[in-house]
Amino acid sequence: MIIDCHGHYTTAPSELQDFRDAQILRFDDGSNPAPTLKSISDDQICESIENNQLKALRQRGADMTIFSPKASAMAHHIGDEAVSKEWTRLNNDLIHRVVTLFPKHFAGVCQLPQSVNVPIKNSIEELERCVNELGVVGCNLNPDPSGGHWSGRPLTDKSWYPFFEKLVELDVPAMIHVSGSCNANFHATGAHYINADTTAFMQLLQGDLFTDFPDLRLIIPHGGGAVPYHWGRYRGLADMLKKPKLTEHVMKNVYFDTCVYHQPGIDLLFEVIDIDNILFASEMFGAVKGIDPETGHYFDDTKRYVDALDLSDSDRAKIYEGNVRRVYPRLNQHLQAQGL
Repeated sequence: MIIDCHGHYTTAPSELQDFRDAQILRFDDGSNPAPTLKSISDDQICESIENNQLKALRQRGADMTIFSPKASAMAHHIGDEAVSKEWTRLNNDLIHRVVTLFPKHFAGVCQLPQSVNVPIKNSIEELERCVNELGVVGCNLNPDPSGGHWSGRPLTDKSWYPFFEKLVELDVPAMIHVSGSCNANFHATGAHYINADTTAFMQLLQGDLFTDFPDLRLIIPHGGGAVPYHWGRYRGLADMLKKPKLTEHVMKNVYFDTCVYHQPGIDLLFEVIDIDNILFASEMFGAVKGIDPETGHYFDDTKRYVDALDLSDSDRAKIYEGNVRRVYPRLNQHLQAQGL
């Protein structure tokens, strides 16, 4: 199988965004009517998937996508805890409907009801609901609910520990994924996302999180941000900070995906990062949706870049399937139940 570990429902029916717009208006001015999600039929969901993600999945030669709500729309910096809880639940339920309609091609990952200055432990209830009732195989964890102001504590702070304890208990990984940017200095997908990936890695390097949580698994998307390109810097910083080697200190628990949109970037990723720490992904459809004029192919058709690598059959199998099934054991159980 070829499993894409990073996809988003960016093509959801317009009724979902209509609800969100009304929800924000209500929050800004309580005299506005309460939002109501208009009925979204199975046919609408099927059309939105079959003409987009599923079509591209088949055309590009992959089999399954680990699927989550639109990342930029999580917008944890908008509203309050009640707003975030309501919005999160609707999105997670919609992902569940997609997975129910297309069980052979999609596995669910949930977003979390995070809010500025609200303890992350308050998100545990929704995580448990999604894992135990909706069958999701992981979650997206926002390290910066403020949307680009980084007003909270680093991931290694003890305030995050109750949530990490629950991840380990449920045996699900978290993808470290920010949402939209409300800071004009940081374009959401071009700067804020990559900044967050890089920042999260440095936080993990500075701390000792995996001493306390040796079974915790975190995925840093978008090829690990700037980390592979500056791997020497981070090895040197680990040495300066008197930390163990990165292979022992961080990389037993951290994984990067292949959401890198040109061949030289993929080449670098595989040259620098150990094969066991790389998961195949495309972010379909996410930050870059157009066709590369230099190649004539879609930027986010990352399978083409991986196919072009000189990999052994066993290493290629790890990238496309083995590593993903190991990092997402609930996905592996789901596939085994189907005889896959």
